[in-house]
Amino acid sequence: MRLHYFLQKTDLDNALQINVGQQVMVQLDQRRVPGTIRYIGKIQNSTLLPAVYFGVELQGPGEGQGRNDGSYGGIQHFKCEKKCGLFVPFDKLQFVNATKKCQKKELAATERRVKKEMVQHEDTLPVKPGDKVGFYMCETLQQGTALIINKEGPQWIVEVSPDEGPKDELVKIPMDAVIKEDLLSAVLESDSGLEQGSAIHNEKAAISGEQDIGRASSSTLGVNSMVQIFLDKESPISGIIRWIGFLPNNKPVMAGVELDEDKGVTNGTFFGKQYFSCPPQRGIFVKLQCCQPDVRFQSVAATLCPELDPSSCNGLESSTVLENSPPLRNGLAVDVLQGRMKGIQGHCNSCYMDAALFSLFSCTSVLDSMLFKPSQPPDDRIQMILRNEIVNPLRRRGFVPAKSVMKLRHQLTEESQCPSFSTAEKDPEEFLSLIMHHILRIEPLLKLQSRGHKEQECYCYQIFMEKQEELVLPDVQQLLEHSFLSADLKLLEIPSCFIIQMPRFGKDYKMFSKITPSLELNITDLLFDSPRECIICGDLATYECAECFRDRTFAATGLKQYCDQCSAQTHMHYRRRMHKLQELKYPAEFQPSTRHRGSSRVPRETMELFAVLCIETSHYVSFVKYGPKKEHWMFFDSMADRHGDENGYNIPTVTLCPEVAKYLESPIADLAVQRPREMDGVAKRLFCDAYMYLYQSRKMALYK
Repeated sequence: MRLHYFLQKTDLDNALQINVGQQVMVQLDQRRVPGTIRYIGKIQNSTLLPAVYFGVELQGPGEGQGRNDGSYGGIQHFKCEKKCGLFVPFDKLQFVNATKKCQKKELAATERRVKKEMVQHEDTLPVKPGDKVGFYMCETLQQGTALIINKEGPQWIVEVSPDEGPKDELVKIPMDAVIKEDLLSAVLESDSGLEQGSAIHNEKAAISGEQDIGRASSSTLGVNSMVQIFLDKESPISGIIRWIGFLPNNKPVMAGVELDEDKGVTNGTFFGKQYFSCPPQRGIFVKLQCCQPDVRFQSVAATLCPELDPSSCNGLESSTVLENSPPLRNGLAVDVLQGRMKGIQGHCNSCYMDAALFSLFSCTSVLDSMLFKPSQPPDDRIQMILRNEIVNPLRRRGFVPAKSVMKLRHQLTEESQCPSFSTAEKDPEEFLSLIMHHILRIEPLLKLQSRGHKEQECYCYQIFMEKQEELVLPDVQQLLEHSFLSADLKLLEIPSCFIIQMPRFGKDYKMFSKITPSLELNITDLLFDSPRECIICGDLATYECAECFRDRTFAATGLKQYCDQCSAQTHMHYRRRMHKLQELKYPAEFQPSTRHRGSSRVPRETMELFAVLCIETSHYVSFVKYGPKKEHWMFFDSMADRHGDENGYNIPTVTLCPEVAKYLESPIADLAVQRPREMDGVAKRLFCDAYMYLYQSRKMALYK
């Protein structure tokens, strides 16, 4: 035994220099797996066992293949997970970079630094020690095992032990240039040319790529194409091509793909150079020939035909409609929009955008200025997609395929420099603010002023207020008045569109379990320096009293303002004598009546409700009012049903919901005790899950 060890002089010398913490390869069942030395010394007082054993914590593919948890013979020599510990003599180990003392010290220092940084970045590093990886060397794909991960300057480096070649020489590869194990099958298959037809196609693709780097030969793939990369025959991953071109030291045409899931290795960089931008672990570089068009978005007709009469699919291959169409109303809205595979098809967390677009453009023209406002490149590209590929098809055919919305999301991603717009969940107000303000630059919908402060402009109004115990079942009118009064706000002008967000804390906590929609919103008393009506006699009001607004003696809704005479009489009561009155301003043409009460009639300014966005468990849906009657409501869900599994598609659905009228006409007392789960149809969603109310002014809609 000693002679056997003596003849292994190189390994013996390396063993004498090894320290706890060094990474090694362990021979285990005719294969080698990575591990880390955790203990060096005796494990039992016996002359039959070697004097020194190495306690190894197995990692990567060796996890769970050990014999213990770091203990032997009832003695704990080191700690690790169960079946991850192993005690072996030195001849069962392959020492990595341990031939020189300086290398040993360097590895120990590197490990300490890497451990510290890996703890900080554990959730973001796509490759870990022990992972099987691939990498290109001299244009040839090689495989190996990642042993060491460290940071050199701003870049993460993976030191790989190749499967072929010297085992004691590690290859340093940038993190963003390695290929993870679960993606190797796709790359290897494309390299080997297993099928002749595939090889011919690949050759043509490479030639075409050299001639025109922005296109993929016969597949018509290009930047922003939605593709699938097949890891194996049953598990494709989906993504979007963000870049096409040639990488250093690689002849084939390559594609930089942003994946839908965190299965990538980069944020769009390769060997330190940024080729495109995406979230960490979402990017990957593969040969363009490895990408196939995502079958879910190849043809609108193919998507529709399983749900519709085939004859109705004629002409739907193109999702673009150039002819402008008016909004749908009354019976026409029902004929065009009602049914399955109707509305806007959802895909990849798009429900916030689907619901917002359907609400804003299906049955109203209040914001059609967004579609026709003169714009400059590159903003005009977004406007064209919005008008010709979303709004016009929705109004003409009643259906918008998911690829059209995805195209809009891609453009928003590029314009906003925010990569998450094409994949992540967002809120409707974030989307509306981006497209209205930063891209199309339309005039703010709301102009507000707080007393003594400068004018404020915004596109959506968020209701902020303290919990009001007396408001058991508030309506939108009450909530808006409470919020304006508490913030001392006034509208400087009548808005064309008034988008109101309900009081919520995050997506889960609702301040009120139910909110009653106000079909008509009276904003007369919310306007700055506008004539207002005395709540008692109807004459021109000259004073406002905020404390009377909170007095339960008066009606629950409406700000409290009085003419001179009614104010004096109201505040003669001992409980109201100390109220502080605010003098109102009014236009010169409106003067207090000196003859008889009610002679100065004040015009009322109202807005009508046209849509409601609702949210439940992070999923947005919308209710749209398509006609004048109370029962004229339709419910839209962009992901109401699904066809197929991972490779399937969502089925958007629009249904009529006349049952809403029943609850809108119910007495407040009955509605307050109504159990949500017992409400008919989808009415519960409208009353209990409201997130955003959308109102329009018939007077102003044509001017903004």
